Amino acid sequence: MGKESVKVNILIFGPNGSGKGTQGAIVQKKYDVPHIETGVIFRENISKKTPLGEKAKAYIDRGELVPDDITIPMILNRLKEDDCKKGWLLDGFPRNLAQAEALWSALEKEKIKLDYVIEIDLDKDTAKKRIMGRRLCKMDNNHPNNIYIDAIKPHEHDGKTVCRVCGCEDLSTRADDQDTSAIDKRHGIYYDTKTGTLAAVNYFKNRTKVITVDGSKGVKEVSEELLKKLA
Repeated sequence: MGKESVKVNILIFGPNGSGKGTQGAIVQKKYDVPHIETGVIFRENISKKTPLGEKAKAYIDRGELVPDDITIPMILNRLKEDDCKKGWLLDGFPRNLAQAEALWSALEKEKIKLDYVIEIDLDKDTAKKRIMGRRLCKMDNNHPNNIYIDAIKPHEHDGKTVCRVCGCEDLSTRADDQDTSAIDKRHGIYYDTKTGTLAAVNYFKNRTKVITVDGSKGVKEVSEELLKKLA
């Protein structure tokens, strides 16, 4: 896959379980731009004790959400760094309609063009199954195993379920992957078309090019569709 030399700024959306991280990495490689996650921006600002980081930490320490007038300037500062001169792929923000409106306004003010919005479309039930179907290999957590995805389903050996990569018999689940109430809460925000994340995606449809791909397919099929639409 060749790297594109054009400058391109992208937002990527997808519910937990949609393979957003995997597809984001493929897009990042295509354009050779940084894959920027808002969680990392927070951690870096807090660890470096920047003025915005100190303000954010005060809210986090109180168990409160960090206001957009702190979050968005943090994001804009990151988008202006040298490694973003060829573009960027922003992941994890905005999470709702109000944040989408505020981010769009801030980008316009800074004369930063948003070229594409990528939406990985996946129904809620399938997304939930994929999260709950994840299995961790004791030998290597990066070995992909999921009981609900045929392409990476663990193998059966002598009546036991084993890692499809190395054959390890010790497969486990992460506690938060089995916490249905936590999954439902996150998905409740994402799939809300009035004020949630999908409302944010719809907001951008009238303002820039939104590319929607079918996330129910396999990784290869999704990436092929996505790269074709980005071409």
